[in-house]
Amino acid sequence: MAEITTEHDADGSRYVALLEGRPIGEARYTDGDGERTFTHTLIDKDQEGNGYGTSLIRAALDDTRGTGLTPVGQCPMVAHFLEKHPEYARPSS
Repeated sequence: MAEITTEHDADGSRYVALLEGRPIGEARYTDGDGERTFTHTLIDKDQEGNGYGTSLIRAALDDTRGTGLTPVGQCPMVAHFLEKHPEYARPSS
């Protein structure tokens, strides 16, 4: 699996997954009341099954927790990740 990088596009309220500099997915969110709610996450169909979605979500949640916000998974991908990794469901200390 090739490595992806993730960029935070704060103006667009999203995290973007890049494969060799090309966008292949995003995790959209809204902020409010000390929480960052992830509303929609997607990876390009031709890149599914490579673990890129998990890498994107992990990077987005790491960044979110680092800002002191509590991540909330409204979209199924993030909700499932938080269920499997409850340590990500709270801000980092």
